[in-house]
Amino acid sequence: MIPERVQPVLDETRPLAEKFGRAGKRLYLVGGIVRDLLENRASHHPDIDLTTDALPEEVKGIIGPWVDALWTQGERFGTIGCSKGTRRYEITTHRADVYRPESRKPVVEFSSEIEADLSRRDFTVNAMALEVTAGAPELIDPFDGLDDLAARRLRTPLSPEESFDEDPLRMMRAARFIADYDLVPDANLRQAVERMHARLDIVSAERIRDELDKLIVVDDPSPGLWFLYDTGLSDEFLPELSVMRLEQDPIHRHKDVLTHTVAVVSKCEPRRLLRLAALFHDIGKPKTRAIGRHGVSFHHHEVVGARMTRDRMRALKYSKEDVESVSRLVYLHLRFHTYRMGWTDSAVRRYVRDAGPLLEDLIDLTRSDCTTRNRRRAEVLARRMDELEARIAELREQEELARIRPDLDGREVMEHLGIEPGPLVGEALGHLLELRLDEGPLGREEAVRRLDEWWAQRRAGR
Repeated sequence: MIPERVQPVLDETRPLAEKFGRAGKRLYLVGGIVRDLLENRASHHPDIDLTTDALPEEVKGIIGPWVDALWTQGERFGTIGCSKGTRRYEITTHRADVYRPESRKPVVEFSSEIEADLSRRDFTVNAMALEVTAGAPELIDPFDGLDDLAARRLRTPLSPEESFDEDPLRMMRAARFIADYDLVPDANLRQAVERMHARLDIVSAERIRDELDKLIVVDDPSPGLWFLYDTGLSDEFLPELSVMRLEQDPIHRHKDVLTHTVAVVSKCEPRRLLRLAALFHDIGKPKTRAIGRHGVSFHHHEVVGARMTRDRMRALKYSKEDVESVSRLVYLHLRFHTYRMGWTDSAVRRYVRDAGPLLEDLIDLTRSDCTTRNRRRAEVLARRMDELEARIAELREQEELARIRPDLDGREVMEHLGIEPGPLVGEALGHLLELRLDEGPLGREEAVRRLDEWWAQRRAGR
């Protein structure tokens, strides 16, 4: 029996269903929207996905007179997109995609049978369809996806070896479904990933990056991250995880750096760049480990880690902006601990200036980085962070912290000193900025006086 909660979506698709039915073609709701509707879970899919036995050219003829807009960028893959009002639809001809051993891209083959299409889906919980051209909606579930959803079981419609050979990215996608849907991979699936993870080599860095991004923002990505590590899959695109697993971490009272890292990722708010920074924040520890009189230390691991983060994110084809933001957070994640003697106005200004638009993420990362089981230590760290946030709020009321600038601009410096554009102007502005950070707003008159002092000292030192 189809749950009543499915009815609003059926009502939306009825006009399309009638048109396909009159054309002698079948139309099915398919994929994540079916899974989420059956589980009574809020769906975050912006489009309604449908599949049909009609070929792309036939689909265009059927829907063309009805839709407000139609696009064909995905036509060679069998997908025709359209919109009606505020709703978007993607209608794909039944497919049977296959990856060739030497290829990074699938060979698209069309099918006339819904079962063939569903057999090529990634997991049984996604291999369900609702036929909407029938008199009453009919659930098509040839691989028992509904039972697997109820049992919290993750399986592939065909053998996992065949499924992962066709699209190796499904191995990474398994990690996301394990974490996001609280599913347990069956033994055959896990063993197939352990044997086949090198097959991920044919998948583009961009697809791997996008799948990692999807995993990292689920409510609790830790089961998925452990699946990546335990099966060896992470070695194919993020080998630093295995190195962190081998490194002991007495500072956080975890047995290794990776255990601490996964805990930090899960504590952070599910914002993509923040979670990525949490994943990378201690990546430099194994390379900076040293043993001294006071035990194990990881001096400057934030500096080494920021560099390693840049290298790894560039390899995964992240944008320049993403690389700079995440590596900046990694570089700054220990800054809070350098102000052990209290937060002066100067320290607060520099902290805010250095974090820039990443301030909220930096504060969240710093709080989440405290995973100690020592309750007293955790309370002390939380109280100090509360004090810092209070100081930031206090100074914000007095000054425009987010827009800290020298009290004079470049034009004023050049006019006053009688110099041309060049490095000297930058040096003068840098000096005035340091004064601004240390002392707060100077005012124009005082800024000019201090500029004259600096200029006299500089000329005398020639």
